[in-house]
Amino acid sequence: MLAASGVALEFRGVGKIFPDGTEAVRGVSFMVEDGQFVAVVGPSGAGKSTLLRVASGLTEPSSGTVAVGPTVPGYVFQDPTLLPWRSVQANIALLAQLAGLPRTRRRELVAEAISLTGLEGFERHLPRTLSGGMRMRVSLARALTMRPSLFLFDEPFGAVDEITRQRLGQEVLRLYERERFAGLFVTHSVVEAVWLASRVIVLSARPGRVLAEIDVPFDYPRPLDLRFDAVFGATARTVSAALQESFA
Repeated sequence: MLAASGVALEFRGVGKIFPDGTEAVRGVSFMVEDGQFVAVVGPSGAGKSTLLRVASGLTEPSSGTVAVGPTVPGYVFQDPTLLPWRSVQANIALLAQLAGLPRTRRRELVAEAISLTGLEGFERHLPRTLSGGMRMRVSLARALTMRPSLFLFDEPFGAVDEITRQRLGQEVLRLYERERFAGLFVTHSVVEAVWLASRVIVLSARPGRVLAEIDVPFDYPRPLDLRFDAVFGATARTVSAALQESFA
């Protein structure tokens, strides 16, 4: 279903029950406007990843509807999901290749994505030679090649150390500030959610329902030391308090 003008993604009463009877989400409704970055937090099993799969079309909702913009969303998974036998450059080119784009255009798009993600000099490396953070950069660059207007991030930094996580978060913010795509970012980190997003959606325990939508009162760009701002801390506490309700 095509989203209305100015809307990148909208969930309308979305529910999902899997064949084994597990109810992942129930009656979820919220939207992501064009150019808006929204984070989703909630307990494990709250259906956060399920919402992303529904938004991408990988999973059909059991009830409700999903409306998306005119372009296929870019999906950045928890795992980089790189093909181990393909070089960095070839992995980044995969989506453009599958889309049947001419070779010259593929090369242009790949070169732009490599430049945007700081992967110059690593084009011929295989994934096994890269750090976890670098592999995630390749995954992000691959999604960038098709220039989607909507990005879906499924906790992409959960498997890396804290320093690398912050650095990758800065990379995502830099790309967002430049490209102004719409983003839906799933994370277990309240601090990460508040730092990245302009709005935070808090889900309940399974079946996931929307408990709160909390606006983040900061413009972009956002420096790393914003995390030490008193208003930032107060906003994070508001999100944390709403998250605690999910365990009630």
